[in-house]
Amino acid sequence: MAKMSKKYEAAAALVDSAKMYNPAEAIDLAIKTATAKFDETVELHSKLGVDGHQADQQVRGTVVLPAGTGKKVRILVIAKGDKADEATAAGADYVGAEEIIAKISGQGWLDFDVCITTPDMFGAVGRVARVLGPKGLMPNVKSGTVTQDITKAINDVRAGKVEYRLDKSNIIHCPIGKVSFGAEKLMENYQALMDAIVRAKPAASKGTYLRSVTMAVTMGPGIKVQA
Repeated sequence: MAKMSKKYEAAAALVDSAKMYNPAEAIDLAIKTATAKFDETVELHSKLGVDGHQADQQVRGTVVLPAGTGKKVRILVIAKGDKADEATAAGADYVGAEEIIAKISGQGWLDFDVCITTPDMFGAVGRVARVLGPKGLMPNVKSGTVTQDITKAINDVRAGKVEYRLDKSNIIHCPIGKVSFGAEKLMENYQALMDAIVRAKPAASKGTYLRSVTMAVTMGPGIKVQA
């Protein structure tokens, strides 16, 4: 633990906590603060000037990161018949119907990163909403994970589609790639995500929309970004 603490302190010493860095500077600095032995994720934390408790101020959507996520995503598709066959053909990691729902409900099985379902199975999936919801795994029409076009949904996820949504503190936490991507690809992903968040501004939002933006690698210090 002490060794990790020294690494963190060395990384933190590179960052001026009082300074607002432009996005390019922040990305370069984030890469420099990555000291872990694994390929750390670069994450963006955007504090928004909205009240997420109000239905007309929700901010939620999806965006395809141009350079992908760098993460192996495990996809579960809950479907029957032809749609189950389509999911298998499109490369879903797990495919099933009621038996999968029972496994989630009875065993707490959650060995997947994205859950896609067809509209006809959405009601059945609702039985495990209390398990999937807190983990951010509940399929949703807005995110494109409740759909008849299973192939497109799977391809979008594989291409780097990520979902962004407010947490209880009105902050959006979202990855923009891995340190190994390099500055250019991380900038492409940063721009795509920020553009999507700005476009998603609710009409009911008043005052400053982007309150603060912070960038950090998995094990690194926060870097304030000029949004």
